[in-house]
Amino acid sequence: MPKTSWMFLFLLVFSVYAEDQDLPVVASAKELKGVKAKKIVWETDGAKMVHIPANPSDTRKREPVYDEFGDLVKPAKIIGAADAFFMDAHEVNVGQFKKFLKSSGYKPDEAINWNQVYKYSPTDKHPISRVTWHDATAYAKWAGKRLPTEKEWEFAARGGLIGKEYSWGDDVNLARDYANYTGLDGSDKWKYTAPVGSLQPNGYGLHEMAGNVFEWCQNRYNSDQDRRVLRGGSWYNDTHYLRVANRYNYDPAGGNYAYGFRCVLGSD
Repeated sequence: MPKTSWMFLFLLVFSVYAEDQDLPVVASAKELKGVKAKKIVWETDGAKMVHIPANPSDTRKREPVYDEFGDLVKPAKIIGAADAFFMDAHEVNVGQFKKFLKSSGYKPDEAINWNQVYKYSPTDKHPISRVTWHDATAYAKWAGKRLPTEKEWEFAARGGLIGKEYSWGDDVNLARDYANYTGLDGSDKWKYTAPVGSLQPNGYGLHEMAGNVFEWCQNRYNSDQDRRVLRGGSWYNDTHYLRVANRYNYDPAGGNYAYGFRCVLGSD
């Protein structure tokens, strides 16, 4: 590589590192209310988080309220768009999850198979996998955050784009720049998971919203079964699963080599 290219790469890496060093560190939801920055570091787990704007199309309806005699106290009302929130810029990684286990005292219902975790995520910088929905929820509670709703996840994944098939647009030929999925080519050079933040972010600054590991959401998959939603596709899947609108589901008590998560901060 020419000397000028090495110098450019060094300056790029240094500038990104310096930017992260200057981010405000926030320790509580109370502190967050006074923060104007679009990127923060959450103190408990050290996660970099980015601001996701309010979704103007996701209006909320207040149900009518009746008293004990059935008389209307408050009528139904549209109360405005869903609030803005912060989301982890990266999937929760192995190092963060290990910190959670060591400091929280949490015991998974079924012991995590670390041999399998390290097979697919060999370093602390790789995304945690083989965690259940219950494990992910416990981590989020420990960190003072929560799992995203399915609507929040999809809105954030689109990165400000409207009606596009993928988080980067409609061109599937760009997938290797943004997603780690089955096969190897271009920017995607990992057989299994990639270290978090390895691929290009979407328009909101979120990395690997497509591929790497599926991400648990709060929601049940539908109203008549107790399965939870997963979004985003994984290193194991093809491009069909990378589509922003694609939905998947699994038993909340089950883990998998391709299931992980990220968290959000904001209104409940």
